[in-house]
Amino acid sequence: MFKTILVPTDASDSARHALSTALEVARELGSRIVLLHVVFTPEALGYTLGSGIAVPQDEINIYGKEALAATLAGIDTKNIEVEVKHLPGHPAAMILKELESGSYDLVVMGSRGYGPISGSLLGSVSQKVLSKANCPVMIVK
Repeated sequence: MFKTILVPTDASDSARHALSTALEVARELGSRIVLLHVVFTPEALGYTLGSGIAVPQDEINIYGKEALAATLAGIDTKNIEVEVKHLPGHPAAMILKELESGSYDLVVMGSRGYGPISGSLLGSVSQKVLSKANCPVMIVK
């Protein structure tokens, strides 16, 4: 039923709990997991850092790898296929884009993360994904 599960992460406690929940589902159903971290960049909101200056891909790779490693630290993923991905951009937009491009059957994500803007002026990432996803979404508290 849920062969491939997307688990977006910002390395928060909520995201780690979502991963643990997704792993439980995956163990029961024989699913695979794609763990995704979106490195928030100023360009995601239409800003540039100056004439031709952008966040270097090397930094995006470093931040992405660190967030993915922090999410996985101390969590048992034995016998579960876990693919890790990191992308630059706006988290909600990139998660939805990933859902459109992949063959995901379920999204499992935390109800509250760190987010790029405290207080979430733009609305929560989980709420945006929940309202626009093309597959079931499980929000974990």
